[in-house]
Amino acid sequence: MFDFKYYTPTKVVFGKNTESKVAELIKEFGGTKVLIHYGGGSVVRSGLLKRVTDTLDAAGISYVSLGGAVPNPHLGLVYEGIELCKKENVDFLLAVGGGSAIDSAKAIGYGLANEGDVWDFYDYKRKATGCMPLGVILTIAATGSEMSDSSVITKEEGLVKRGYSSDFARPKFAIMNPELTMTLPDYQTACGCTDIMMHTMERYFTQGGNMEITDALAEGLLRTVKKNAVILRDDPKNYEARAEVMWAGSLAHNGLTGCGNDGGDWMTHKLEHELGGLYDVAHGAGLAAIWGTWARYVYKNCLPRFKKFALNVMEVENTGSDEEIALRGIEAMEDFYRSINMPTNLRELGVNPTEEELALMAKKCAVGVGGEMGSARVLNEADMLAIYKASV
Repeated sequence: MFDFKYYTPTKVVFGKNTESKVAELIKEFGGTKVLIHYGGGSVVRSGLLKRVTDTLDAAGISYVSLGGAVPNPHLGLVYEGIELCKKENVDFLLAVGGGSAIDSAKAIGYGLANEGDVWDFYDYKRKATGCMPLGVILTIAATGSEMSDSSVITKEEGLVKRGYSSDFARPKFAIMNPELTMTLPDYQTACGCTDIMMHTMERYFTQGGNMEITDALAEGLLRTVKKNAVILRDDPKNYEARAEVMWAGSLAHNGLTGCGNDGGDWMTHKLEHELGGLYDVAHGAGLAAIWGTWARYVYKNCLPRFKKFALNVMEVENTGSDEEIALRGIEAMEDFYRSINMPTNLRELGVNPTEEELALMAKKCAVGVGGEMGSARVLNEADMLAIYKASV
């Protein structure tokens, strides 16, 4: 087991009607003037936004609102939020929605707490020294951003999608009511389950020593999401399944399932970032479309982990060679994706890149990771291009 740091300061308030606690939580963490940041119209149509503003009004907390956060959240809206907060003397950020609203709020928080262009952090030119405090009312179980240190922003110019991580951006609180996720379209629920599992798998497929307790946590989380994703496919209003998936989403990306490994692989995410930047695809679907090809490209270099995954998560038969078992596990994972209507290649994703676009994505991915990256297997630009080509 490698040395590790585990830091998770986010206060979680989980259960039915917990959004009613938002005002007291904002006050607990010192907020007096709030930016309510959200995405599309669902927060408005469902009545959630009005319930939130009514609660703040009753508590005497001033606020301004900024909607418009989209999947693969845009840098332009981040700049708009920074200027609005400065103008209105905002001292606390409240993200109401899923990962897009939360990530956008984190970027706004960086822009308010640091001088200069906030994109510098996502472009790896410098490190943030702070972030305006923020809280979350979660409506989509997927990214785990409600407890994580990370955020991902897309710069419209050049269609560049980049992530940045800092403990400064971990939310002060996360309100998690599984009922708020029940109106999600089936496709979005499936994308969320895929993203949750991938956050754990990125940490699982690594080189290194024995991590018995961390592996047990990761494998249990993966089995739980796999089981409940199928339940939600058939019964979207199932509260217990919604609750299991929502909590799994937070645990998958708050660092717990990576304690003791070498930092994780993360190449499936990095490869998908270029897809999302260029084609604006749903993040979870993009991950599913890339993962199988990545896994077949690297599994021989990380065979014990892939065999363990096949046996303990996908529950394949323990017969044949280690390679045969590992490949059956990869195939079983792709079968699971298909069972919840997720793509397993770029064609099924609805993307048909040209040779030039494949090369561009590989080049941008290599630049984004500093030349090469990976733990299961270190990948360079040529490897990235080979994976993109094999994913078509």
